[in-house]
Amino acid sequence: MSARRTANEELSKETILDTARQLFIENGYEKTSMRQVATALQCSHGAIYYHFKNKADLFQAVVSHDFSKLDLLIDEILETDWISRDKCRAIFLKYIEFGLQNKSHYEMMFMLKDQEVQGYLHDHPNQSYGKFADAIHTLTDGTLSIKDMWCLFLSLHGFVSYYCYTSQTYEDVQVLAEAHVAFLMKGI
Repeated sequence: MSARRTANEELSKETILDTARQLFIENGYEKTSMRQVATALQCSHGAIYYHFKNKADLFQAVVSHDFSKLDLLIDEILETDWISRDKCRAIFLKYIEFGLQNKSHYEMMFMLKDQEVQGYLHDHPNQSYGKFADAIHTLTDGTLSIKDMWCLFLSLHGFVSYYCYTSQTYEDVQVLAEAHVAFLMKGI
């Protein structure tokens, strides 16, 4: 048996979230336990409970963390002094890049089908889409309809979903991602 970390050894929330995310994806929500997360981290399960009150709280934290990262990317682009069209293009590309550089994150955020976890996702996907839609609406001076923005979002999601279960990285498909975004930009 391997040595376990003591409670005094700082276990970062980021490390716990990364390990839990991977276990949730590999085993599903129902078959992942707090003890399994602790075992994978070689620490006591009490160390996990120090940060999270239960498995549902841990799952919620994983999802919240991932959506925050995606939302921050949009905020960073919006804060640039680029022209609106370049900001739209950058948001589209950054969305694809985020999804393909963080495949397990993306899967947890948008693609898990486990009915039990749907209740824990709360409104994160809708809030994230809302942030995306508000940004595009503002950058296009309100010229796009709600249906247009939803179609743009679904097109980006479809691109990421297609490559999500392959071994290809963003760098491998960057030329295709740029062509896809250029095609989408023609409609704006």
